[in-house]
Amino acid sequence: MLRLGIIGSSSGNGHPYSWSAIFNGYEPDIMARCPFPVIPQYLAQQKFPEDCLKNGQVTHIWTQDPEKSRHIAQASRIPHVVDNISDLIGKVDGILLARDDAEQHEEMAIPFLRAGMPVYIDKPLALDRLTEGRIFAEERFPGQIYTGTPLAHAAELVLDSAAQQRLGEIRHVHAVTPKYWNTYAVHIIEPALGYLELDSSPIQKNVMKSGETVVLTARWEMGKSATFIVTGSLPAKITFDIFGTHGHEQRVFADSFNAFKTGLQRFCAGIENQQRMFNLKRQSLVTELIECGSY
Repeated sequence: MLRLGIIGSSSGNGHPYSWSAIFNGYEPDIMARCPFPVIPQYLAQQKFPEDCLKNGQVTHIWTQDPEKSRHIAQASRIPHVVDNISDLIGKVDGILLARDDAEQHEEMAIPFLRAGMPVYIDKPLALDRLTEGRIFAEERFPGQIYTGTPLAHAAELVLDSAAQQRLGEIRHVHAVTPKYWNTYAVHIIEPALGYLELDSSPIQKNVMKSGETVVLTARWEMGKSATFIVTGSLPAKITFDIFGTHGHEQRVFADSFNAFKTGLQRFCAGIENQQRMFNLKRQSLVTELIECGSY
């Protein structure tokens, strides 16, 4: 069983609670005091320990706030709280960098990458290609880094062969997410590129910003295009309208638990199989498009 260390916390992001619980299970009474009510709600819909990931355990935690670390550890059954982030080196088999403010990723990930440890870097990896390049330059072996949105593998968003036949060749995706570009645009960009089967730069990009709302349109040479809308504080569901040569379908993201579980499972599989678990060229395109709209 892999020993994993989870590090970091960021405003509005409950991943240290939820990711750890997916491996370890949780204490309902303590998790109820988690500042993210949606997490105990969707955890309560699962069966534990049956729905836990079986190939790893979060054994250590460090966040910037020791009191928060202790509460997460109690809620998600993490046995060890460390005082210094460097204490994790040599104690675990992999690192879960669970904060989604990408500006912090490079500084936090590099010591572990240089120590030869696999690191799952929460989405988005970086807000610009220069930073992304510096992070990947620290890899000691292919696949040491895992990153990306778990929505790219969410069951309710994946197109099976029947859906692909109904749609034909996909030419356009119109995607919408709430919240903020720098943290949430990746959730619609990466799945949309998967639908369109794209990993090359577009020939045209246009960005419109109005307050918290960001709209990015992109067009590729082969007649494919996408529109990405981030609504800020305006309520919205994460939605994909997919247009093909034969038809149109809409997909709505709904299952956070199983999306997170699949992402974490892929990270563990990459460690066990010593291979990269995502398309590196597509990841670079994701960062290119995020950079267009980032503040």
